[in-house]
Amino acid sequence: MLNLLKQTGVGVAALALTTGLVAASPYEPYEGTTLVVNFPAHPHFDAVMQVLPKFTEETGIRVEVDQLQYLKMREKQTLELTKNKGDYDLIAYVVFSKADYVYADQLENLAKYFMNPALADPAYDADDLIDGYVGNIGVAGGSKGYLPGPTGSLFGIPFGSETSILGYRKDIFEKHGLEVPKTYDELLELACKIPELEPGMGGLASRAASGHHASHAYLLHLAPLGGRIFDENWNPIMNNAEGVKAAEALRTIVDCGAEGAETFGFAEAGASFLQGNSAMFLDSTVFAGQVNNPEKSKVVGQIGWAPHPEGARRGSQTGGFGIGIPTNAQNKDAAFLLMQWLTSKEADKAIAIAGGNPSRFSTHSDPDVLAEQPHLEVFGEALKHADPDWRPIIPVWGKINADLGTTLSQVLTEDLDIQTALDGVAERSKAIMDDAGYYTWQQ
Repeated sequence: MLNLLKQTGVGVAALALTTGLVAASPYEPYEGTTLVVNFPAHPHFDAVMQVLPKFTEETGIRVEVDQLQYLKMREKQTLELTKNKGDYDLIAYVVFSKADYVYADQLENLAKYFMNPALADPAYDADDLIDGYVGNIGVAGGSKGYLPGPTGSLFGIPFGSETSILGYRKDIFEKHGLEVPKTYDELLELACKIPELEPGMGGLASRAASGHHASHAYLLHLAPLGGRIFDENWNPIMNNAEGVKAAEALRTIVDCGAEGAETFGFAEAGASFLQGNSAMFLDSTVFAGQVNNPEKSKVVGQIGWAPHPEGARRGSQTGGFGIGIPTNAQNKDAAFLLMQWLTSKEADKAIAIAGGNPSRFSTHSDPDVLAEQPHLEVFGEALKHADPDWRPIIPVWGKINADLGTTLSQVLTEDLDIQTALDGVAERSKAIMDDAGYYTWQQ
């Protein structure tokens, strides 16, 4: 679907340029326009803010940024997107907002912009965008309603996207002659071996706190260990053998973790790794920007990176942010030009050098980028296995996710039997899905 949009846009744009049907500069009609955008307070967007002034210099289009903590950003967007005329011309949205916004007809379908020869850059090279990110963050209406497919449409472009990566202490591994784990068996064995080799040190720092942190950690293991939340008919299957195995993996990691591991959120797990209290860390690539910051890290220069270990299959997370144009935006064409510029090869490279998360395959192998951010080479390899379906992006997922995370916390802190816990989540999820109409056509 994305290739078709690109091919259509390129062909028409090229014809228009050769016949002189467009302005000398595609930005000229919008010079002097002020765009208002909504970005999260997030390391990627901090890097974007360093690059963004170049857009105004090149185009004459001014940009005002309303940068908010991402939960507050979602609250603000929920209000803004319901107005007849919105204040925002371009928004960043966290991946699980995609289903809500598209279902409520609050994001523009981008096809008409990529088909417009006056707007679509023929050098954009959409094939270079990371497939898993595009499917996860940008596409809706295809397979399962939230993945690419013949009926899918593009509503956003990945921007600040993340996948899961394994960080490890090179010095600890070298000291004890340890091999970097490539499989889940090796990962879990090391997670519990390291505390024996280094008393007081946890094996693998992980999220585990009640709610979305515990659920996120479980999902990190569920996909590579062969599991899913639902089968093809939307029946909950998180309680099958693969689902139980993922929960067992999480419990093993927490049991062999640093003190207080069962209460760790993302920040606490990261701090445990950065402060030298854990030898490994498995979570989002966004974390990489902190490891060599001496103000936050005691392990500067000691961290290595490796792809998410393999279980029954390869499958690292996809998540983070995308950018889209609200349907009630007042400067949609200019907003598209900004979106296209921000996600172009040139801007993606500049943002990556500034410390952001690149959205293109080419950026991960660019020698200038790797000279500044050498870890991105490993991240590029990991992205080949990014799984856009590692969690379901459907409107009712928030309810199911909260229940799953709360219940898993009971497994980790109250010794609740795993099978019993997941059976309960499956039963309650079935009722939620039934109420939402997912079984209507099966009657």
